[in-house]
Amino acid sequence: MLIQTVALKDVSVFAYHGYYPEEQVLGRRFLVSISVTFQHIGDTENLQHTVNYEVLNTILLGEMENTQQLLETVVKNILDRVLTTYDFLITATVGIKKMFPPMPGEIHHSFVELNYTKP
Repeated sequence: MLIQTVALKDVSVFAYHGYYPEEQVLGRRFLVSISVTFQHIGDTENLQHTVNYEVLNTILLGEMENTQQLLETVVKNILDRVLTTYDFLITATVGIKKMFPPMPGEIHHSFVELNYTKP
């Protein structure tokens, strides 16, 4: 069996997620990644036999517009929509990096990731 991967890595999005009220007012840059795997069918010229990464991008951009306090919620919402859209996935991973989170120290990014594996 051949397993195919389709992914978007570090899609840059400005959004207003954050636990603290000022984060939801000021906003910040996030990098979102999605990676999915599924059985390769063989017809490499038919979008019906693959995962369209334009659809993945539309899902992640839509969910990033819905302000949440916790990135865990955003990651779960993205993953749920991807799994609903593509029920044939074997695995799926969604991760979000919050760039330069507002806390002491020089932190390049915080990171939340959720993984799905078909039972």
